[in-house]
Amino acid sequence: MRKLFGIVSAIIALTLALAACGSGSSGSGSGSGDGGTSSASDVLKVGASPVPHAEILKFVKDKLAAKEGLNLQIVEFTDYVQPNVQLDDGQLDANFFQHKPYMDDFNASKGTKLTFLQPVHLEPLGLYSKKITSLGALGSNATIALPNDATNLGRALKLLADNGVITLKEGAGTAATERDVTGNPKNLKFQPLEAAQLPRSLDDVDAAVINGNYALEAGLTPAENALVLEKAENNPYANGLVVAAGKEKDPRVVKLAKLLAGPEVKQFIEQQYKGAVIPAS
Repeated sequence: MRKLFGIVSAIIALTLALAACGSGSSGSGSGSGDGGTSSASDVLKVGASPVPHAEILKFVKDKLAAKEGLNLQIVEFTDYVQPNVQLDDGQLDANFFQHKPYMDDFNASKGTKLTFLQPVHLEPLGLYSKKITSLGALGSNATIALPNDATNLGRALKLLADNGVITLKEGAGTAATERDVTGNPKNLKFQPLEAAQLPRSLDDVDAAVINGNYALEAGLTPAENALVLEKAENNPYANGLVVAAGKEKDPRVVKLAKLLAGPEVKQFIEQQYKGAVIPAS
């Protein structure tokens, strides 16, 4: 019996040894890069808001990335904090959800070191009305509703200034408020409201400056219904690709930036969003 037990033990030990060798050989082959699956280090992990950012990245992943040898992983976020936190601490390689003024403010307030690399698209603010059909028809003492958060209030006032409705103090920039209005020939009244409430305000005010996403949710088509829209060219509020400082020349990031700025993505944005999202170039 002892002899039989010894033979069985030897057979079991030999079997386990062979299995271990086979397992190690298989793992080595899969990470070799010679026609096998890409290693984890080759994957470009990008955080994004679901719409339109993740949709745009999915188009790149499905239609364009393979030709450039780019292995793209998209991680969706519904908040604006974690994509930057995780980028700063190395859990992400890049993110795509924000404009540069937001990133600059985040860096200043959180101590992060992020770099805005490539503008991709603008979700334009527009001036809408149920009472008038052209900007020229805006009457004296009219009431215009504006988004009340600091970033979009400045954008809304700049939109009005760019279209000759008001003038702003020189240098007011993206932080402009009603106090920076230096010229108001029609004596317009401004009514700041929560951005999500702006479409509903159209029944009560003469016009409202509404964010692109809220305009879409309200059944408005920016390219058709807006009296005026933000322009994408040289607009500081274009959303774009962001990386941690020092990662700007990562070859994978460079490839993605090139694709996001290319004609295929521009065409996809124009066809998919019909003016609610505008290519940055």
